[in-house]
Amino acid sequence: MNTTAVAILLISFFGMILLGVHIAYAMLLASMVTLLYLQLPLTVIVNTMENGINGFTFLAIPFFILGGEIMAHGGISDRLIELAGALVSWMRGGLAMVNVIASMIFGGISGSATADTASLGSILIPMMEKDGYDGEFSTALTMAASVQGLLIPPSHNMIIYAMAAGGLSIRALFTGGIAPGILLGISLMIFSAVLAKKRNYPKGAPFNAKKLAIAVKDSILGVLTVLIVVVGVIAGIFTATESAAIAAIYAFIITFFVYKEIPLKKFSEILSNCMKTLSTVLLLIAASGTFGFVIAYLRIPAMISGWILGITTSKFVILLLINLILLFLGCIMGMASIIVIMTPILLPIVKQIGMDPVQFGSILILNCGIGLLTPPVGGVLFVGSGISGIKIERLVKELLPFYAVMIGVLMLITYCPPIVMFLPNLIK
Repeated sequence: MNTTAVAILLISFFGMILLGVHIAYAMLLASMVTLLYLQLPLTVIVNTMENGINGFTFLAIPFFILGGEIMAHGGISDRLIELAGALVSWMRGGLAMVNVIASMIFGGISGSATADTASLGSILIPMMEKDGYDGEFSTALTMAASVQGLLIPPSHNMIIYAMAAGGLSIRALFTGGIAPGILLGISLMIFSAVLAKKRNYPKGAPFNAKKLAIAVKDSILGVLTVLIVVVGVIAGIFTATESAAIAAIYAFIITFFVYKEIPLKKFSEILSNCMKTLSTVLLLIAASGTFGFVIAYLRIPAMISGWILGITTSKFVILLLINLILLFLGCIMGMASIIVIMTPILLPIVKQIGMDPVQFGSILILNCGIGLLTPPVGGVLFVGSGISGIKIERLVKELLPFYAVMIGVLMLITYCPPIVMFLPNLIK
């Protein structure tokens, strides 16, 4: 271990982050400076960047992003809201329940908390405010509920984690995320019901079986998108990449030739949005390949592992420390960056204490999801503020009890492995 090189790498990296340099460029420049100090050839940068994204499984990411973009614009979100409303709007705080269930379904289709908040939030937040809900509560609930989509398959972040971990089973990760995602949704619904009673939020219309049947009929084609991916991958019919491609084609046909709510010329705008998102994700992954090489070369994972295991041998405390580290990083870094940087560092530690990598994947993703709602760089927080027009300070204050609920779920999946591992073990 070269302590000077470690200092150069970390100081230059975090220094550029504080100066506002994009994290991908910060990783590349910090790696370049460190390689020059170590007198290693700079061709390492090109080789490791190329190796970082040269995998068949990564082809699933652009297809999932494209499918999510198509569905976010094509009227599927409206139908999912109608379906959720027919199911639960009759309860006290029913529209809040609608928000959570719609996010559970739509998030599972798009795999993106940002897309979920932008698409559903633009409809549900004004609808909830009109029905008598506080604007802060409506926005906070929409943002918190969107995190379900990161866990419930298909999730392109799970694919990033699988590759960062050295090629884990996508099928196991997808099935492992189902129960935590649903548990998070149920927890948010219980909290919303308690708060609705306390604040006397309104009930919706009485339950109507005919309305539910119509809503199911109207939304079934959209819901089939997620079933194609989940059933196809879990049953072993498709690989993750094949299912993503089929889902994107299916979403294209349903949106433009069945629902027909947007013209075909809108597809160029959807492709443009998809390319912007994809370029950011792939640049981060490529840059992290170089950064990860330098981290491994300097034996930083072994250093951090030794530091954590030197503090305590208690599995409970080690997992608590790991969660605290990830929650802190979520406040200052983006989700993909945390996944690609911290997975090679933390995964050996959790393996050493007997945790399955599939369980750690759900823990890592939920930590990152909470980070999307925290200042100063929470992407979903800024989207929610932009849609609702409410200042971030007020939203963060309203989010405080939601943080508590989400961290409670995080602790459950951390210390109760069967929640995550039951379905993967059952299928295995």
